[in-house]
Amino acid sequence: MTLLLVIIFFILGLIIGSFLNVVILRLHTARSLGGRSACMSCENKLSWYELIPLFSFLGLKGRCRTCKTKISIQYPVVELATGLIFACLFLKFQGLFFVDIFKFFITYDYYAAMFSILMVIAVYDLKHKIIPDALSFIFGALAFIGLFLFYNNDFYWHIPSMLEFSSGVFMALPFAFIWFISSGRWMGLGDAKLALGLGWLLGFMSAPSGLVIAFWTGAIVGIGLILLSKINKKSGIGMKSEIPFAPFLVLGAFLAFIFDLHFF
Repeated sequence: MTLLLVIIFFILGLIIGSFLNVVILRLHTARSLGGRSACMSCENKLSWYELIPLFSFLGLKGRCRTCKTKISIQYPVVELATGLIFACLFLKFQGLFFVDIFKFFITYDYYAAMFSILMVIAVYDLKHKIIPDALSFIFGALAFIGLFLFYNNDFYWHIPSMLEFSSGVFMALPFAFIWFISSGRWMGLGDAKLALGLGWLLGFMSAPSGLVIAFWTGAIVGIGLILLSKINKKSGIGMKSEIPFAPFLVLGAFLAFIFDLHFF
């Protein structure tokens, strides 16, 4: 039974991931989120069997059926990652599913929406080296509302403590400080805005753990890219290359949330 439910929520995540790709692609463009999808190269309208999340990419071998142009690896990666996120969220809240289905769907829908927004932020930052303010504000507002609706990741209306209120501020302060002293050269202010919402989402105990994971994974990837640049001089990567930090923040937040990590 549990395995079947995990598969169902994984498939749901694949479908949502397909929509998130549309949002990432069309955000801050003249194109609306509605309308049929088309190939970015030949503009041929895609058939239904070309829009099946993950499987269409595999079936088409990563190329447009009409013009044979390569399809960005972003599409299957986002779909697969979102599927895994949705499956992991079910596993985290499965106990609630079998006890109180109403509470489960409120809790699950909230956190699924939050991590879907984070997925868009992470990929958009990876592509464009900027975090859209609109997404940060929406995420931050929902995270703040969540302070009143959830306690220890359980649906429970309450008045947050001062510690809960301050968790977002304490999470954002280091990023704001780095931005200030470097005049934006080392880190953008967008990371501080995102960290504010992450602090409220994770709480005072888990937020520092997510931050530690983010910095460690960021450092490892950064060192790896520098070594790659030494090996391959034509890679275009160097010490001054800009590395977006939002993907690492999102990864750290997800791992800290799913595994309830408390490093301190």
